[in-house]
Amino acid sequence: MADLIAFVLRNLPVFLFVAALALAATVRTGAPAADRFLAWILLLPVGVTGLWAALFHLIFPGIAAADIGWQVSPFQFEVGMADLAIGATACLSFWRNLDFKAAAVMVSSIFFLGDAVGHVKQMMVAGDFAPGNAGVPFYSDVALPVLMIVLLIIARRSRAAARIS
Repeated sequence: MADLIAFVLRNLPVFLFVAALALAATVRTGAPAADRFLAWILLLPVGVTGLWAALFHLIFPGIAAADIGWQVSPFQFEVGMADLAIGATACLSFWRNLDFKAAAVMVSSIFFLGDAVGHVKQMMVAGDFAPGNAGVPFYSDVALPVLMIVLLIIARRSRAAARIS
């Protein structure tokens, strides 16, 4: 049971991403599909995962560091605060307009893509292939920004097309 819990917690972003896709596909709000998918992705895999990551970096830094393949560092407080800010903003964006969502996408995408560069550097320079460095977090740091930016562009274009017609 402990292994199952550890597996779920280590892969929480994946489970939240799948949940976001399922909810966006099934919960009809009247909003266009791109808006719904963007909102749920911001709420669950970006927002909740950000809050989750903040909790570990701020309250359980030893666990977070070990999962990433690091030693405990004072920088974890700063990363934790960034995770908290991004997570809270992304969660709030679920109930806000597209402009607010665009800001949440921009900030989280810059952070995630910067994280991805850091993960690659640690893989190449330090041989750090720990699950928290070369696993789900790395793939999320690349895939989520790309998907959010595409969804944001589609949502903006569909609104522009609706205004023209």
